[in-house]
Amino acid sequence: MANYYTEHTVLWLNGSFVKATEAKMDLYSQSLHYGYSVFEGIRSYKTGSGVTRIFKATEHFDRLQQSAKALNLPYHWNTADLVAITYELLQRNNLQDAYIRPVVYAPANMSFAENKESFLFIEAWEMQPFLGDKLLSVMTSSFQRPNPKGFKITAKAAGHYVNSILASQEAKAAGFDEALLTDMYGFVAEGPGANIFYEKDGQLFTPSTGNILPGITRATVIELCNDFGIKLWEKQITLEELKKADAVFYCGTAAEVVGWKNLDDTFFPMPWERSVSKIIQDAYKFKVTEKAYRTEPAGLAG
Repeated sequence: MANYYTEHTVLWLNGSFVKATEAKMDLYSQSLHYGYSVFEGIRSYKTGSGVTRIFKATEHFDRLQQSAKALNLPYHWNTADLVAITYELLQRNNLQDAYIRPVVYAPANMSFAENKESFLFIEAWEMQPFLGDKLLSVMTSSFQRPNPKGFKITAKAAGHYVNSILASQEAKAAGFDEALLTDMYGFVAEGPGANIFYEKDGQLFTPSTGNILPGITRATVIELCNDFGIKLWEKQITLEELKKADAVFYCGTAAEVVGWKNLDDTFFPMPWERSVSKIIQDAYKFKVTEKAYRTEPAGLAG
């Protein structure tokens, strides 16, 4: 199991920095019993100049607030204050390349009644890319993403991730690295914790919003496509269409940008190093770290 903290680790809990080993929450919390909480996944990086930078910190904390409001969780924190607190948290834990997890959770409440207060903690730990850095072997999951009429699907809610855990565990038990989930209509949706793009004839395609979590990394990839003049299409995508792709990748704050080797028994034909997707992967690494990576795949120059 991963070691997320030691006896020296500090986290921020409801206004104070406390040792992780001494932090407490109410075991009668509505969040623990019903999965009724919201969270963010954020990364910080040691940049090329040696300075620690939290990537898109404002966007992440703004989305935390939007998620809380979508789920009727009272929210009284200020984004700028939370960003400053998080930088101090990194400093206190001597972290630069880190994964940051703020969670808004509910008080003791065994009913389904709306709460009049919420609580917040922020943790940070070292973490390698969530899905590794090798091309992934992916399985089409038997699980589907939740019906957006049954959930606030654009909120990053803890309870939604039971679906993600089940899909990911199913794929790994079958010998794959990760799962791919479809939506309620059978169209390609997303991974358990990442958005998907596929490449065909030098263009990129990604599922349109409505049945997915529109990720902040997804938005960054779209920005990079605009920067590089790469044509991008947002549309409904069938599994049959996806399996005809030249290359495919997942993207997310935890996963960063990671390519696929295969989906089920279909292997993608384009060498990753020669793909437009590789341009995006390298450009994303540069954007978050300000460290140079090759951004023109071999064979595509000129």
